[in-house]
Amino acid sequence: MGVVMQTLIQGFEERNLAMTKEAEKLAHYWGQRLAAECPEQSIANRESIILWLLGSESERFDHFNPQELKIAKQAMEYRWKILRQRYLGVGRERAYRQLLIRLASLVTLRNKIQTWVSLSRDRQRSVMDVLQEVIQELLQSDKYMQQQMACIAEFTNDKRLRDTLLFASIEEYSMRPVRNQPLLVYRFVNYLRRIQRGGLTQVPGSDLIRLVSEEILSEDSDHRVNLADHQAIAEHQEAQQLEDQQALRQLVQQEFAAYLQETLGEEAVDWLRLYLQGKSQDEIAKKLNKPIKEIYRLREKISYHAVRVFALKSKPELVDNWLATSLQENNLGLTQNQWQQLYENLTPLGRQILDLRKAGDSIEAIAQQLKFKTHQVMGEWTKIYLAAQSLRTQE
Repeated sequence: MGVVMQTLIQGFEERNLAMTKEAEKLAHYWGQRLAAECPEQSIANRESIILWLLGSESERFDHFNPQELKIAKQAMEYRWKILRQRYLGVGRERAYRQLLIRLASLVTLRNKIQTWVSLSRDRQRSVMDVLQEVIQELLQSDKYMQQQMACIAEFTNDKRLRDTLLFASIEEYSMRPVRNQPLLVYRFVNYLRRIQRGGLTQVPGSDLIRLVSEEILSEDSDHRVNLADHQAIAEHQEAQQLEDQQALRQLVQQEFAAYLQETLGEEAVDWLRLYLQGKSQDEIAKKLNKPIKEIYRLREKISYHAVRVFALKSKPELVDNWLATSLQENNLGLTQNQWQQLYENLTPLGRQILDLRKAGDSIEAIAQQLKFKTHQVMGEWTKIYLAAQSLRTQE
């Protein structure tokens, strides 16, 4: 470990970045953390991640009082959690999709976008389409994000790692609470003002903010609100996690209902709506005026599509985020003992496929590597997924 830290410190010196006493302690701590938690990353990548966590002005740590230093450490833990859970070691396209899903899970923002789309001239646009435009404008016009991009470019020459750190920075910045709302909500309102299109005309002008630094003026005075208030971030996390979980649940329901409408028809959507209201199969049969046998058959069809198509093929990342069953991040939602049990019960081929999927390979890539047809690999992966689901249910 001493050699690793010596290499890290040397790397800092080569970049002409001053390492103050407190910053050096933090760098040493994060060097040990990253070596233990992501040993697959090169020393150069770990060095860049530490620089990103510490920020460009490491000398500020020596001027913090104990409480401020504690808050700064919590902020670094928060950034690391975001990076580790959703972006580190993940392909660029998938990481970007996960960023969109994460931001689209914000209830307030999604409702504002949906309202605006319904009132605008172009009603065919989805929440994701508008969200991508807002993010693009954030990168082009927001001074803080431009500074972050400049720092990231200085921290690493690895294009993949640059993208990874940028996605994590966008999420962390977008989620910062300003007057009990995520910052991205205000950026969306600004976006509406700039494009000068109809919709959301009832939003007060006082809610519009212009980001020219890390500070904004509050709505009723010249008092400045610091957007880098790490204490607010720390206090916001617990409530935000609950809201995000509820938002993801609602998003999954909406997407699954749309899928059922397309594949099984309106009757399946009605069944889902009544089932989510807590109705029994007998009650659903009476509501839909159908024989109970037909309702049971419909339930079996919906269950089949929910697990084998929607969760596995259509929207796997959305479902995994909601249930916390991602293979890379959550080991399919299994405890360590359950994971070991699953692995031991698999065939040699199943273990090989599981290892490759864990490494991030797609079904198509695995099929090509193992010289199987895609549907054969998908069949084996389905068996693994259902076995993991069975273990979770037993727990």
